[in-house]
Parts: sequence; C-alpha cells; structure tokens
Amino acid sequence: MPLHMIKLCVGCDTVEALAAWRAASSAPGEPWVLRTRQTPKRAAEMLDGGSLYRVFKGAVLCRQAILGIRTVGEGAATRCEVTLDPEIVRVAPTPRRAFQGWRYLELRDAPPDLAQDLAAEAPPELARQLRELGVW
Repeated sequence: MPLHMIKLCVGCDTVEALAAWRAASSAPGEPWVLRTRQTPKRAAEMLDGGSLYRVFKGAVLCRQAILGIRTVGEGAATRCEVTLDPEIVRVAPTPRRAFQGWRYLELRDAPPDLAQDLAAEAPPELARQLRELGVW
C-alpha cells in the first residue's frame, strides 16, 4: 500500500502558478526535484506508488507521483531530494490547515483525483466550497 507525502506550496497561490514557476525556473528535460531537510524514514513505502500532495491557501489541490528519494550530503549538510513526475494531477479540493515541513499522508486520507474535464471547468474556490459541503 503506497504512502504519500503532503507539503505546503509556499509562493504559489494556484496550480497554474506552480506550473508557470516550474516552466520559468528550469531547463527543458530537467527532472523536478523537491529538496527537504529530512529524509523520510518510510521512503520505501513512498516509492511504492506514493505521491506528493500540495496544499495551496488551505486546500489540497494537486499531486505529483514520487519517482525517487535520495539523501545527499553528509553531517549537518545532509538533505533529501525527492524526484517528482512532471505531470500535475488535480485532486478534489480538500481543506487542510497549515503546518511546517512535510507530513506523511495515508492512502485513506488522500483526496481523490478529479476527472480532467471537471478539473479544468470548475474554478478552484467553487470546487473548495463544494467539497466542504460534501457535494463533491
């Protein structure tokens, strides 16, 4: 059973802003790498089909599949690099309080993926409100 990671997306208010930032800040074909201070102790579970879920302004809006996790550096300079699939998959907007760093996200707590056509049509704020009401 896969284990997921959840992290706040700081500096981007929307999924589109994240994609635009990525396009502007990386070379074509360069892998998408998320750098963190702590290497997950349960990394093997995350590599078994896990994803990184991103929180934008209090709501989980998207995910990216985790392709690799590795520790780099030594001693106090040790860091973790999480390689992500460049495809961003929208998920049902799910409220989530702010937190620091990243957290594990169990499969049962992960929001479901949205259909591509539905994700493109619904404004994010409306989608969040519908999800909070249990309609979506």
